[in-house]
Amino acid sequence: MDALLVAEPEESTRELLGRHLERDGFEVLHATAGAEALDLAERAHPDLVLLGSTLEDEPGVEVCTRLRAGEPGRSWNRDVPVIMIGERDPVDCVRAFARGVDDYVARPLVYDELLSRIRAVLRRVSPADRDQLHAGELVVDRRTRDVRVGGRRVALAAKEYELLLKLASEPARVFTKEQLLREVWGFRSLGRTRTLDSHASRLRRKLAAVSARPWVVNQWGVGYRLVEPD
Repeated sequence: MDALLVAEPEESTRELLGRHLERDGFEVLHATAGAEALDLAERAHPDLVLLGSTLEDEPGVEVCTRLRAGEPGRSWNRDVPVIMIGERDPVDCVRAFARGVDDYVARPLVYDELLSRIRAVLRRVSPADRDQLHAGELVVDRRTRDVRVGGRRVALAAKEYELLLKLASEPARVFTKEQLLREVWGFRSLGRTRTLDSHASRLRRKLAAVSARPWVVNQWGVGYRLVEPD
């Protein structure tokens, strides 16, 4: 179970994140101030830190700077991934990345987006998951962008591959159409478009050509999952 440190002074946000993250299988530690967050980072060695941009005693960017630099006599993991929760301000975002954060999520928070960012960052730093994704007989190799089903190679266009990569990150999870358009295509305005459906249809046909198992399952009115749960 991955442990997340949530350093956030706003009680309602902290409690909301705690409930949802625990429901999704994380151990959650809480802090409201920078000094408290650093103490917890040293004692508990969390797998990821969610860091508010403004804490009770100092700005979040200063906490991140101290975390990355280390301090004499302190033993926290200076490379622990950090996601900053801040305002929708490009300047603040750039400053946060310059201080060493791994990702930046703007308020108001959309929990599903935040969860996807958390899982993506954890995948990037996890040696076991870094190179390949597996879903039954399907294997996606991130290093080579090679896709195989039962050992047979499947040639995909760029966006078909990116869509498959997203679905394969959690094969039985239903990703909403809004999530997929935002995270695979980078759409911000989600008007009427058939882009996702057409790519999903082509991806489904290509996988079906080498496998009898149904892939890219349409959850009507919601979105897509890679496979039905076993």
